[in-house]
Amino acid sequence: LQVFLVEKAGRRSLFLAGLMGMLISAVAMTVGLALLSQFAWMSYVSMVAIFLFVIFFEVGPGPIPWFIVAELFSQGPRPAAIAVAGFCNWACNFIVGMCFQYIADLCGPYVFVIFAVLLLVFFLFAYFKVPETKGKSFEEIAAVFRRKKLPAKAMTELEDLRGSEEA
Repeated sequence: LQVFLVEKAGRRSLFLAGLMGMLISAVAMTVGLALLSQFAWMSYVSMVAIFLFVIFFEVGPGPIPWFIVAELFSQGPRPAAIAVAGFCNWACNFIVGMCFQYIADLCGPYVFVIFAVLLLVFFLFAYFKVPETKGKSFEEIAAVFRRKKLPAKAMTELEDLRGSEEA
């Protein structure tokens, strides 16, 4: 299902929608936890916010970075780039898992403000710096980063390798 959704909606738009949904959910969790002592029904707000947080993660920031990393790098450095991305992903998961309880004890009901701020930073970064990769070749994506237009006929790596073998 996710593959069809990614191909239909585009990687960047799903990533941005997921980040924004997670940001709104983190704010809702903060409000729910902060007002829980005054309104018992805020526990439902917190529960719905948690479920929405997970849903938006699974739509955007969960799977999309793996698509983007695979499409941002050419065939040669792609395995190393995916390995570095995987290491960073799991290292951050480990750090959050190990530190969350201490941060929650320190911040109380406002613990998710930290996540909301980080999600806002990630959203802004993705909005201004991450290109749409749907339906684009590596050369087209690289041209976006170079801020140049792609020549009428771009040479692919395979064509480049064939040319160097014939010489």
